[in-house]
Amino acid sequence: MAQPITKIVHSTRTEKEMQEQQIETIVEDLAKSADGIKELIKLFQQLHDSGILGSVNGLVEAKEKVAGIAVEQLLRPQMTNAINNMMAAAGVLSDTNPEMTKKLMSSLGNGIQRAEKGLISNEKVGIFDLMKALKDPDINRAIGFGMNLLKGVGEGLKE
Repeated sequence: MAQPITKIVHSTRTEKEMQEQQIETIVEDLAKSADGIKELIKLFQQLHDSGILGSVNGLVEAKEKVAGIAVEQLLRPQMTNAINNMMAAAGVLSDTNPEMTKKLMSSLGNGIQRAEKGLISNEKVGIFDLMKALKDPDINRAIGFGMNLLKGVGEGLKE
């Protein structure tokens, strides 16, 4: 009968063998990704030729200085106010119906075009023209919208 195995011998690879194995794996990966690597090299060459790569390297080398300047700029009161205003505007827009916002922006663009034509024509507007304009359904709708908008703004300012 055979002797039972009492000792397991683990084969240990040397550092050189492990490095050779890693190099083999890298070469295999390179062979599988040859087209992508060629494109990457082409991209880097174009970035180098245009000077962008040098600029990016300079930014990375001066990262602490650049980060310090960026933080300093962000901490200025004007930037803090701008960030707070953007956050408040985003909050208001998130509560607003997107279809209504789209309709309002489109109408505003149309109104600006009409106003520009009116400026070019340079016609005088009299009191009777204003009275007559109130009968126009489009103008009446805009005035009603404006009055309700002003009412809502006033209510909001009261709080």
